[in-house]
Amino acid sequence: MRRLVIVSNRVALPGEGAQRSGGLVTGVVDALHHSGGLWFGWSGKLKSARSPPRLVEADGVTYATVDLTRADYDGYYSGLSNAALWPLFHYRLDLVNFTRQDFAAYLRVNALLADTLAPLLKPNDLVWVHDYHLIPMAEELRRVGAAQRIGFFLHTPFPSLGVLAALPHYLEILKSLCAYDLVGFQTIEDLTAFHDAIVRRAGGEVSADGRIHAFDHDLRSGVFPIGVDPDAIADMAARAVKSRTTRRLHESLQGRKLIIGVDRLDYSKGLEHRFKAFACFLEDYPEQRNHVRLLQIATATRSEVPEYCALRQRLGALAGDVAGRYARLDWAPIQYLNRSFSQHSLAGFFRISSVALVTPLRDGMNLVAKEYVAAQNPEDPGVLILSPFAGAAYELDAALIANPFDPGAVAEALQKALQMPIEERRERWRDMMEVLHRNNITAWRESFLGVLGSPI
Repeated sequence: MRRLVIVSNRVALPGEGAQRSGGLVTGVVDALHHSGGLWFGWSGKLKSARSPPRLVEADGVTYATVDLTRADYDGYYSGLSNAALWPLFHYRLDLVNFTRQDFAAYLRVNALLADTLAPLLKPNDLVWVHDYHLIPMAEELRRVGAAQRIGFFLHTPFPSLGVLAALPHYLEILKSLCAYDLVGFQTIEDLTAFHDAIVRRAGGEVSADGRIHAFDHDLRSGVFPIGVDPDAIADMAARAVKSRTTRRLHESLQGRKLIIGVDRLDYSKGLEHRFKAFACFLEDYPEQRNHVRLLQIATATRSEVPEYCALRQRLGALAGDVAGRYARLDWAPIQYLNRSFSQHSLAGFFRISSVALVTPLRDGMNLVAKEYVAAQNPEDPGVLILSPFAGAAYELDAALIANPFDPGAVAEALQKALQMPIEERRERWRDMMEVLHRNNITAWRESFLGVLGSPI
């Protein structure tokens, strides 16, 4: 069995998975434990000088982490990755902040990571690189002689050519992607955008089966939508609903219906639009006042970035405005929390929620949508309201699809969800669960690695 090597911006060391249990962690930990392997990336620590990689062995997996200097962090992570690529890939050209110094740091850190990883590789390894921070990784590994099969998976959207071309050096980004043996995307829209850029700007060729020839290299490309483990989430939710935390939340509702949103505090999630849509709902459907509550959990991230600090302030003001306009002495229409909860607690919250609002302005997949569906009580499932701009909308078409840019449409979807007959709720839930079982986390992993491991 070929050893699997995972390369990601951050490494979840043993014991840290519960704190950073995103799609990447969930998707690769089982594979590493099954086949044995290596997980390589940044430690999350800053040091004044570079040092050799730190190796930790646990359960047949080697965790290899490296520290970064402050200059590396500022240019590679805060700079090019999160001030330029993240907003660009989420169609926020107004927030793109590109500098040549940051781009140089991005290339420099990827070269540093490749130089550090190469001696740890074995000839027959399968190397799987994740996300926008590490696009140049294959090119840098090839530079130092790595001949292993290397695949790349983009967890975010891939922008259309008109947006991508706004990035200086975007051709270098395309060239770096073409150094991989396989490039995977969340949706057909992302894959099509990549193919369009390759053909129209890189002079490449794309065949009907996703094979690409560009920059003197042959590679494959495809759609590999990331999934969840629906059975594990269902079991967790059934247990969590009995926990003290979930019972306290349920009792606080006093018979009202709960509408829930769970997101990172990020401008791509459409939280401002969501709060305005909820206010529109309360205005257009006054009979629902005092009968519902919106619980919005928005975990703060990248707190040092000015745009995120400003977003947090605006959301607090919007939540206060909604409360000020519609609250009663014994009812708060909105509960806005800037804190994180365990996966166990969130599963319980999902289980008792009548509606989930998953309305990003742009999202690669959005696993909250899938987790919410998996956590539902089969006899009395809640309703998922989903943005068409989330990758999950390509699979979960039995959800209520609502455009977050149209507050009236989201308000109408909320009213429909809250009034939906139980037979329709069950039918929609069964349809979505069928998708979740078919495209689960194991299918995602095995399909990607199966293609990566086969000859081009």
